Amino acid sequence: MHIAITVRNMGPQSSLGILSECAREAETAGFESLWITDHIAIPPDDSEGSNGRYLDPLVTLGFLAGITRRIKLGTGVLILPYRPALPTAKQIATLQELSAGRLLLGAGIGWMDAEFRALGLDRRQRGADSDAVLEFLNRCFASDTVSANGQEFLFRPKPGRPPIYIGGAAKNALPRAVAHDAGWMPMGIEPHRLAGDIEHYHQLCAEADSKPRGITVLRGLPLEDRQSALEIVDGYRQLGVERLVCACRYDNAEEFSIQAAALAELLF
Repeated sequence: MHIAITVRNMGPQSSLGILSECAREAETAGFESLWITDHIAIPPDDSEGSNGRYLDPLVTLGFLAGITRRIKLGTGVLILPYRPALPTAKQIATLQELSAGRLLLGAGIGWMDAEFRALGLDRRQRGADSDAVLEFLNRCFASDTVSANGQEFLFRPKPGRPPIYIGGAAKNALPRAVAHDAGWMPMGIEPHRLAGDIEHYHQLCAEADSKPRGITVLRGLPLEDRQSALEIVDGYRQLGVERLVCACRYDNAEEFSIQAAALAELLF
């Protein structure tokens, strides 16, 4: 099972110096990948912890790709209905190309009412809009020539499609993952609660004659209780989870380094 870590692209911790140092530290410590999140328009009354400051995830990962060499780069998750399909596909392909294939694309449908209002979008359509973006992405990565709005065009660069992981609750996320040749990215679910959902995912894949694409779990670990943390990690391993993304909270690069070192000592 791969071990990954979150890096904050929000709040004061997303300054150039702190972000750069944390990314390099994550790579040096041996984590398989680093993951960042996505918000685009935080309202003033919901800005605690970030003060409304969020760096764009794809631009941020493009920057981090340039200052790292090995570590993979994940979105946990990119909110699909916020973005037009074609420019987003171009950004994803460009990032995948220039990072030498290091992108891991966590994707979700979003939830924050205020952001949908700020974008002038109908929140009730977010599932259908997300499916449309995913379908378009798959078409772009499957063929050099793509058609949109009645116009054919060449989709290049066309590196290999990054792995896609659908975020969200199992009820809706698993059918969406199977429909779009993607894995699943649950957040904070304990191993004993995850087993049935993973079995259901494999069942859906078998019914659709498609290959399971892996499970990436994002959650924090109780580092103050070494035994409990190890039991949680072992539980995910026994379930065949592909990747555990360890969520970190920190105020500065030194605190991040301490947490990363503790996780590495515990899990590597």
